[in-house]
Amino acid sequence: MNGLLWLLVPGAPLLAVVLLLCAGPRRCAGWLWLSCLPALLLSLWPAEPLALPALWPGAQWAADDLLSRAWLGFSALLWACASRFAVTDIASTDHQQRFWLFWLLALLGNLLLVIAADAGSFYVGFTLMSLCAYGLVAHRRGPVPRQAARLYLQLAVVGEMLIYAGMLLRIHEAGGALALEAWRDTPTGAWTAALLLVGFGLKAGFWPLHVWLPLAHPAAPAAASAVLSGAMIKAGILGLWHFLPADDALLQHWSAWLLAVGAISALYGVALGLLQTRSKALLAYSSISQVGYLLVILALAWQQPAYREAAATLLALYAVHHGLAKGALFMGAGLSTRVRFQTWHWLCLALPALALAGLPLTSGAAVKLLFKEGIDAGNLAGWMFLLVIGSAGTMLLMLRLLWLMRASQRQANLPPMAGSQRLPWLLLCLMPVLLPWLWSPLRQAMLDSLPLYAIWAALWPALLALAIGLLVWKQGWQLPPRLRQLPNPARVASVRLMHLLHWPPVPALRKPLDERLWRHSERRWNRLWQVGTVATSAWIIVLLLMLGWLG
Repeated sequence: MNGLLWLLVPGAPLLAVVLLLCAGPRRCAGWLWLSCLPALLLSLWPAEPLALPALWPGAQWAADDLLSRAWLGFSALLWACASRFAVTDIASTDHQQRFWLFWLLALLGNLLLVIAADAGSFYVGFTLMSLCAYGLVAHRRGPVPRQAARLYLQLAVVGEMLIYAGMLLRIHEAGGALALEAWRDTPTGAWTAALLLVGFGLKAGFWPLHVWLPLAHPAAPAAASAVLSGAMIKAGILGLWHFLPADDALLQHWSAWLLAVGAISALYGVALGLLQTRSKALLAYSSISQVGYLLVILALAWQQPAYREAAATLLALYAVHHGLAKGALFMGAGLSTRVRFQTWHWLCLALPALALAGLPLTSGAAVKLLFKEGIDAGNLAGWMFLLVIGSAGTMLLMLRLLWLMRASQRQANLPPMAGSQRLPWLLLCLMPVLLPWLWSPLRQAMLDSLPLYAIWAALWPALLALAIGLLVWKQGWQLPPRLRQLPNPARVASVRLMHLLHWPPVPALRKPLDERLWRHSERRWNRLWQVGTVATSAWIIVLLLMLGWLG
């Protein structure tokens, strides 16, 4: 297939930006989801790699392995469903054109970094996505969205600076090569690895670099939260996979610490998520927990270089599973506060929730089985408790989520769900059950999880969590008041930084401007640039160009 087709992946969102600026959001917002279609089709039928030396030496776009194709496919599907969902989600808000402009540019950056086969393209896409996501977080009015967006932007800029510094060091280590394929066999230095781990970790949001996530998700619209958690934060994990080498003594030495960080993030997200009183804040902490598992997969690949191929498959399956399920849950959390749920809505919502807990016959069970095999391959039998506690904790989180969403339904006069939101949300809800039968790598893993001993291993932590939830409900236990409003040092630090940057304040002008003087100067400037002056200047430039060409 012609490699020029890869131009359609970033070109379609760019064309949508032009249409948005020309026609406005009222006419074209309902069709913007089509900008994801080229990426979705190329994830199924990839074209040959496309070299773009006109951009910079080594620039290349492709998706020639399972990880890239899976990442491109679920990202395009999630963005398409969220784009259609967002049409109604932000219909009652102001500045829709601004929202859609940031949305399309973030989409462009997200898709570009996935198909990037060189560091330059990846960094351009990553930066565009990260900075434009600020407009999605700050879309709604009020001090809370402003504070959340400001903290996000501050940390995003810090992360971009760290990644840029690490990328420059990595280019030097690779002898000037920009191709990501060359970096996989190039050893890395301690400073390079540290810069990239912290820079990409700020975007991924694993502990202790997670401080912006619990603030950004509740502030953003539901559609923005879906893509922010389902697709954007995983770009940090993908960057670590591409930028750092496959077999490196330094990373192998650091893998034990990274395993510990991933485990702490997985358990910390569960513990703090159970204390939340808002569904989207709970889902934000759930994302912190799930990103911890992705970091564990990376650490296993660095610890056991021979396991890297299997780790790439597990990373692809886990990203697809979590991205689609979390997108459905964030959309459902947004809907629960604005529309009336019927019985079948709750049943659909339970599918991604149970999939995250790893219940049988879902994508979560397949991924959990492969995760166990990875821990066994790394001779880390003592870490098996992480999956057991994590599964039980995730089930408790999902029960808490459904309880909070049920409480939000107590509002009176909630309207029925709009058809424009029902279809994309329903599609994402069904993906954890349909995808294992539609996608062969996930289907084989799910079939391997169907023996009775495997079903029981996946089921008993969920049953334990269900028993704990029933006990809490029967006893009528409530969160202590002190735990309902935990302090947020990151928000305090962000506000103090803003005040520091605004001090001292800019003094007001003592003497008003003389408008007549400025108007007189403007008229003299306009007379200078009359038609004759412009024509003479143009002829002089043409003459100089001809002399340069003849020379």
